[in-house]
Amino acid sequence: MTRLLLVGATGLVGGHVLEQALVDHRITAVVAPTRRALVPRPGLINPVVDFDRLPQDADWWAVDAVVCTLGTTARKAGSPQAFYRVDHDHPLEVAYLARRHGARAYALNSALGADASSRVFYLRTKGEIERDLQAVGYPSLTLVRPGLIGGARAESRPLERMAVVASGWVQPLLPRRWRVVPAERIARHLLEAAVSGSPGVRVLPSEAL
Repeated sequence: MTRLLLVGATGLVGGHVLEQALVDHRITAVVAPTRRALVPRPGLINPVVDFDRLPQDADWWAVDAVVCTLGTTARKAGSPQAFYRVDHDHPLEVAYLARRHGARAYALNSALGADASSRVFYLRTKGEIERDLQAVGYPSLTLVRPGLIGGARAESRPLERMAVVASGWVQPLLPRRWRVVPAERIARHLLEAAVSGSPGVRVLPSEAL
């Protein structure tokens, strides 16, 4: 039985992870720290936190596995520094704190093209968090790299929405790695990776999702 830490529960993919985890018989509790309180649910532990000032020794850090779906956009973040803090610094700090309290598996929702040496800031950020997570020392680390993510977001992302619609027109003609991946499918892979805890570092490219 697994006690799961989910960060990013209010996002598109994270919301699907939450729904799936709460009905998964292998999971005894889902710890989902958020900035705003979630609707109470059986099996859900929901600490309200400031991710810039995470508590270092809260008892809820004691989990078996972590799923991280934290992420934002440059527009919403307001600056490259703020974007980097959400997409790199917060996932890394969560990784260190959960590992220190005993977590053995970590699954990250990253991005197609993640590369620490990329000239594209977004892809470089994703590549750097992938690289830095490998230094934390998790026995099981899974890096999921979807391309376009399909699903209805609470927040407006017009460029992403246009790309998803356009790709839908030519979906059968696209290579698999460029096709839209439903958010619930990404969530299922993240959850399975965290619960199964396969040893070593695994990368799941978009075409494998």
